[in-house]
Amino acid sequence: MTALKRAVSALLLLALSLAAHAQLTIEITGAGANRIPISIADFSGEAGVSRAVAMVIRADLERSGLFRLVEAGAPMAENAAVNFGDWKSRGADALVVGSVAPAANGRFEVRFRLYDTQKQASLGGLVYVMTAQQARTTGHRIADFVYEKLLGEPGIFSTRIAYVVKSVGRFELQIADADGMNPQTALASREPIISPAWSPDGGRLAYVSFESKKPVIYVHSLASGSRHVAANFKGSNSAPAWSPDGRKLAVVLTKDGGSQLYSVNADGSGVVRLASSSGIDTEPFFSPDGQFIYFTSDRGGSPQIYRVPAESGSAQRITFEGSYNVTPRLTPDGKSMAYVTRNGGRFQLALMDLATRQTQVLTDSDKDESPSFAPNGRMILYASEIGGKGVLAAVSSDGRVKQKLSVQAGDVREPAWGPFSKN
Repeated sequence: MTALKRAVSALLLLALSLAAHAQLTIEITGAGANRIPISIADFSGEAGVSRAVAMVIRADLERSGLFRLVEAGAPMAENAAVNFGDWKSRGADALVVGSVAPAANGRFEVRFRLYDTQKQASLGGLVYVMTAQQARTTGHRIADFVYEKLLGEPGIFSTRIAYVVKSVGRFELQIADADGMNPQTALASREPIISPAWSPDGGRLAYVSFESKKPVIYVHSLASGSRHVAANFKGSNSAPAWSPDGRKLAVVLTKDGGSQLYSVNADGSGVVRLASSSGIDTEPFFSPDGQFIYFTSDRGGSPQIYRVPAESGSAQRITFEGSYNVTPRLTPDGKSMAYVTRNGGRFQLALMDLATRQTQVLTDSDKDESPSFAPNGRMILYASEIGGKGVLAAVSSDGRVKQKLSVQAGDVREPAWGPFSKN
């Protein structure tokens, strides 16, 4: 068997295994007729590779809850004549067609085109040159293209997520594709790992590790695997949050007594205190414009959300309804804030419009924590618990689309959604 045929066979097996081993199950509520009916034809050419690419595109778009798949039938190349009337009669408002052909050095050339069947017009297409192992990556990129052309906002299928898996005597900081596939272990330890946070450029993760028997903040380079200590002061060092320019971290230190907010340069130098209170200040998060740091504090008697100017100053209270509101996380446009609220004894994910202060509870679970926005602001990844086991879940910012992500062995916690891909 030639190397090319082995690669094709491997991709065919991958394609067939995607459905069997997919970790996300989808529940869609309230989307219904609002979903765009779209057909993604199998690409023509190399059968195994073309099927793998098309399957990833379909899975991505369906998982978003914003598209409804229409059966395509036979494979179609990107330059094939399109009978728009036929596709309209099938109920498809959009159509994706493409081809996969062998290229130099064992690579493949992937061409695709997106059509609006209602307007009987092409919405564009691209050409990718890839290896067989990059079929999933290419599928994600095509799905991003389709998503943006049809919805007018960037797709997040090429992004990555980080999370911590706890099994017996072992903690792993893992990084996976946004669909939960292709997990890679960035750090394994016998001691807890918590609070992973992506740098704005996606090249580094800050996190807290207890491997030295106390909480220490590290900054970890994903490309090299090297890391350095960003905060290891007396007492606890926790809750790192990146500034939008990637130069600083907001952190929580107990070096001067109780848990208080500080900033530190990403290399560990230049520690500066940001706020003072007689209570516990924790869980900082920069506003997207870098002007404010939102945080949780019990300075008023119960855990509530406040904000303070990033260069230090007086704190302003943000949440007033209820006696327990924690873990502020802002949308990428800075207009809304996700947080965890106690609602009738249940800890649930809520969203506040910062201009109107109107709030909406997005989930119906009991033990939600650690919300993290997708970089387009459309979805929120968070941790929850089902049957005593930690799982990840995601919900759209309007509460309609719900997803669950589980790992077979161990509890899954501490999710963080990475930024847009720079590739």
